[in-house]
Amino acid sequence: EYFSMTSLACSMLNRTNLISNIIFFLFLYCYTFQKMSLKFKNAKRIEGLDGNVWIEFTKLAADPSVVNLGQGLPDIPPPLYVKEELSKIAAIDSLNQYTRGFGHPPLVKALSCLYEKLYQKQIDPNKEILVTVGAYGSLFSAIQGLIDEGDEVIIIVPFYDCYEPMVKMAGATPVYISLRSKPMDGKKWSSSDWTLDPKELASKFNSKTKAIILNTPHNPIGKVYTKEELQLIADLCIKHDTLCISDEVYEWLVYSGNKHLKIATFPGMWERTITIGSAGKTFSVTGWKLGWSIGPYHLIKHLQTVQQNSLYTCATPLQEALAQAFWTDMKRMDDPECYFNSLPKELEVKRDRMAHLLESVGLKPVVPDGGYFIIADVSLLDADLSDMKNSNEPYDYKFVKWMTKNKKLSAIPVSAFCNKETKLQFEKFVRFCFIKKDSTLDAAEEIIKAWSRQKS
Repeated sequence: EYFSMTSLACSMLNRTNLISNIIFFLFLYCYTFQKMSLKFKNAKRIEGLDGNVWIEFTKLAADPSVVNLGQGLPDIPPPLYVKEELSKIAAIDSLNQYTRGFGHPPLVKALSCLYEKLYQKQIDPNKEILVTVGAYGSLFSAIQGLIDEGDEVIIIVPFYDCYEPMVKMAGATPVYISLRSKPMDGKKWSSSDWTLDPKELASKFNSKTKAIILNTPHNPIGKVYTKEELQLIADLCIKHDTLCISDEVYEWLVYSGNKHLKIATFPGMWERTITIGSAGKTFSVTGWKLGWSIGPYHLIKHLQTVQQNSLYTCATPLQEALAQAFWTDMKRMDDPECYFNSLPKELEVKRDRMAHLLESVGLKPVVPDGGYFIIADVSLLDADLSDMKNSNEPYDYKFVKWMTKNKKLSAIPVSAFCNKETKLQFEKFVRFCFIKKDSTLDAAEEIIKAWSRQKS
């Protein structure tokens, strides 16, 4: 068709003027491109999912002059023994080749030994654990392997931003329920003040509900779900024969007065729960991109099918080094030097420092019980955002862009963790990351205090 149109155009060159030829060739180009572009159209499963908060705001924070409290990227060094293990392993030729697709044998063995203590049950390393590319890979394999077109999946708002698109890519329908906070009347705000309404939660379950995605400790609020809250979710899952995908990547980062509980350990929940963990969050090595899923074989086998037909396997040297790191800390679980114990102690001091700093300039932070983020209502800063070009963006998007540009301090807008209908509930909140060196927090403190002095 293209060649016949071109031949026609060439024959016209001898009969018409130059302007007519130009117009015709423009028409020919547009016609041909339109016909061809149908072949290059995106798959329906990713329709409308091309936007991503991390691409946009990571680019803004890349300027070396910007103090980055945005992306959850530790700039504190990982444990020395973790790095040394990787250095030694790289010299072993056999460990630079493929390993078992569902998880390097020494790593799944280490994970089974660790989690058997926490679950108080035997875990088969080959059938009940899958190692994949970060918690992202764990979430993807769980949703692709267990969720089908027409299913409904309950997502708690705010949610880590990949939950919604992954559910939609599987052809399922996300069903949202928001964490809500009671008015604090001048008191300090804690992540524990944010709760689910039991009646509202129960109303979200029906015969189409295939799963609920749980995140505890929670990102971005830092909520650690209590035994009573988890029991409520467990009872509803059992009543409606629903799966639970439990994202527990911050499981070790829980602060004084709180305890992380695994919903899979509740009666009737092991057989219906996939629990997700992360090497990046456990040992502060986010660049290693290793995660794992733990659950009964009748569920894990479907995640394995996704893995073998997509990612196949993960980097062998990283898995070996991670296995050795786990063995090191498992031998000293009750020792303050164990990284599972020392990191939350270190971060609790940084959390309190960040909360105090935000309070000192008149803000009201939500003090987290877990994780390494703190959110605060920034509308009290009364920033002049009139020069921000895109007026259709939520307030927190415009605020963070303005703050990054004018104050050289980056953060992440909390409405990025919401569906379209709930963005207004959270658009005055901004998330700051505090797993940072003291020098980074010092620089952030200087910026915030100078900003406060300018206002006064």
